[in-house]
Amino acid sequence: MLQGIYLDDWSTEYPALGSPNCMALFQLPQLSCLSFRFTIFIEQGYTVKKVIIVGGGLSGLVAANILACDTISCTVIEKKEYPFHRVCGEYISNETVPFLKSLDLYPELFAPAQIKRFQLTSVNGKSAGLPLGLGGFGISRFSFDHFLYQRAESKGVEFLLNTEVESVQFSDDSFIASAGQKPLAADIIIGSFGKRSKLDLTLNRGFIHRRSPYVGVKYHIRTNHPSDLIALHNFEDGYCGISNIEDGKNCLCYLSHRNNLKKFGDIKSMEENVLFKNPFLKTIFSEADFLFEKPETINEISFETKFSVENHILMCGDAAGMITPLCGNGMAMAIHSAKIASELIVQFCKGKISREILEKSYSQKWKSQFARRLWAGRQIQKLFGSVRASDFTVNLAEHVKPLARFLISKTHGSPF
Repeated sequence: MLQGIYLDDWSTEYPALGSPNCMALFQLPQLSCLSFRFTIFIEQGYTVKKVIIVGGGLSGLVAANILACDTISCTVIEKKEYPFHRVCGEYISNETVPFLKSLDLYPELFAPAQIKRFQLTSVNGKSAGLPLGLGGFGISRFSFDHFLYQRAESKGVEFLLNTEVESVQFSDDSFIASAGQKPLAADIIIGSFGKRSKLDLTLNRGFIHRRSPYVGVKYHIRTNHPSDLIALHNFEDGYCGISNIEDGKNCLCYLSHRNNLKKFGDIKSMEENVLFKNPFLKTIFSEADFLFEKPETINEISFETKFSVENHILMCGDAAGMITPLCGNGMAMAIHSAKIASELIVQFCKGKISREILEKSYSQKWKSQFARRLWAGRQIQKLFGSVRASDFTVNLAEHVKPLARFLISKTHGSPF
């Protein structure tokens, strides 16, 4: 009988399906309405999963680990294969350490760099230093993401690698995700697909239709850089961060306005004509051993406001909103947002809260934790990327240290 049921025909052919009386109607005392719908999905060739996580970045991997600890079935769909590099500053605030250690997700075996000091330089090479309050640790996404992937896989999380989600539809209190040859059905979908994705287009998210002028570039290098220092070096219409990661390597990552690249035609020429005007950057680029054949790059980085819930999808990490890189809090926010979303999803899957409360609670908690940080980051970024602004900011950091520390604190959270 079930083979004749089509998804689009539920309301017509079975008007009671999904209602509180559906179990009585079908005389299935041990089967929930949602389970009954998923039985129909299986008959129609859909693969059923409790939670689907679209994107296996930091927030997606952390969410998978949390859900697995509560025996919530989940599948992570990632378009690449681990391990791989991502454009990222690769600094994680120590606000995350208690949480990571509580789930055995702190990457102790990699001996990540312990970072306690901050250096800021202007376009013309003026410099100021500050102690970091909580501080942080440095580890590459290549290593950390792979570590989290292995942890999740050992807990039974399913991964669909080299697979991209093309579309997501929500109907009758369930999701259908189109990915690969067979569509997938789920109760919940977490969107952790990063800064920009094809799915942003199919979901018609507002920010994706407005061009962003920012380009991100990342290298791994070896150079003589203090292991406890993260430095932020200004150049015209951009800034570059450097800090240590595992194995004595350094992450060198910068954000530039696309006009710099357009003016000089290629990355190498742009670096020589723009970044090298800061003497600190010229020294780094001239003396370092570059470990990549070519840099990791990303275009159209947007810092616009996004929604944390779109089409009933819970957005995590950069998919929910990206903090300006100069703040050094993006990875911590990704981890924290995954924690907030996953803990609420566990309550939903155990029948303790409704979908409406799940979505409302997540939106409220996300806004409470991160909205002010994102706003502060956008304002502080205005003090970077020009001779005059960067000189002012360096003088502020050097001579009004309490105010500088206050500004830094506004972009970070408390330990969780």
